Amino acid sequence: MAADMKVTLRLPTKTLFEGDAVHLGAVAPNGAFGLLANHVDYVTAIVPSVLTLRLADGSEQIFGLDEGLLIKKGRDVVVVALRGVHGDDLGTLHDTVEASFIQMDEEERQARSALSRLEADMVRRFAELQRPSL
Repeated sequence: MAADMKVTLRLPTKTLFEGDAVHLGAVAPNGAFGLLANHVDYVTAIVPSVLTLRLADGSEQIFGLDEGLLIKKGRDVVVVALRGVHGDDLGTLHDTVEASFIQMDEEERQARSALSRLEADMVRRFAELQRPSL
């Protein structure tokens, strides 16, 4: 029987956490749940919420996560999320999440705007190619 789980928290651009934990707490669409090392293999969606990890030394790690997916197989637990941040405590996690997610939203808005300009330019160029030459 395993005493701990190997937990990996992944975002599209980086790994937020990789290490061993004795307990994981998260929130699925049907409510909060906890996992221990010898829990049955498990797959669930994750809703935007706080994910907590209790490490073997008794310390706790907290993360603010956007929607994602949790997969537990054996002692390996992988959580993938669209966005996430590590927090020092629950008091500062809210501010960290708000600042980080607002910045990400602004970057996504800028990227969508740039993509729209590229698409419009491409359509304009195709229209110019189809005009008959005089």
